[in-house]
Amino acid sequence: MNDDVTPAPAVTPEPAVTPAPAEAPARPGRIRRVVLGVLPFVLVLGAVGGAAAYTKTTVDGADRTVTTTVWQKPDREPAKDPAGDPPRGRAVTELSKLLLPAPSGYRLGPDMGADGNDSETSGRKAAAAMKESGRGLAGKQRRELEKRIDRYDIQGLVRRSYVADTDDLVVETQIVKMKDRKAVRDMYTFRTGLMDAVGVFRDGPKIKGHKHATCFRMPKDSKTDLDGMHCAAYDGGVLLILAATGSEPFDASAVADLLKDQLDHVASPGEYV
Repeated sequence: MNDDVTPAPAVTPEPAVTPAPAEAPARPGRIRRVVLGVLPFVLVLGAVGGAAAYTKTTVDGADRTVTTTVWQKPDREPAKDPAGDPPRGRAVTELSKLLLPAPSGYRLGPDMGADGNDSETSGRKAAAAMKESGRGLAGKQRRELEKRIDRYDIQGLVRRSYVADTDDLVVETQIVKMKDRKAVRDMYTFRTGLMDAVGVFRDGPKIKGHKHATCFRMPKDSKTDLDGMHCAAYDGGVLLILAATGSEPFDASAVADLLKDQLDHVASPGEYV
């Protein structure tokens, strides 16, 4: 409730408080509702909604005086993979080694639920996490998604979030290991087909060197200063899902570069960042 509104006398209750003026800064809660409403299927365990609120909060009150030590060589040259370096992301299992360590210009980002910002699950828990990513789908579509997940035999899932050192971009990546490559291709086709069928998303950038990668941009919305992008890709036996949320002007090419680096890293862990 607006603190400037004087409480009404008990004997004459007043109607609801008048909404804030249009020029007032958008509140994180309202932005979160906007993103959740526009991108229901883009949610990766609710990631985009949480990232939107986090992005808005950090942009408004960021301390940009803190220096960040990075390990990547300049000019996007291949650099040694800092496996096992917790500040850049853990690489202790076969699947977690496929996640891109936080590269130059980024650090580990906000938590993605109870498991934090750098996690791995397997078996039933991984399948349940995949099913939760369909929150917001119509009943028939969600049932179809869940049937496919049960049929595909999800073996493992790793997730990592990143935030740009400029505090205006949050990227969340999920890599899913399935029983066979056919299941991976089918899930990729299913997810991208659903996004395309909605008919409101803008085409995202192409990912150089990776034909099995598709990105969608959030629809333009004058009511929020946030923008976003959702991508799906596959390489061999793993499905990759990336969701990014940032303030305007949104740098889609930077997100595409990060996705390219992630896909290169999957192809040759430790050689590309």
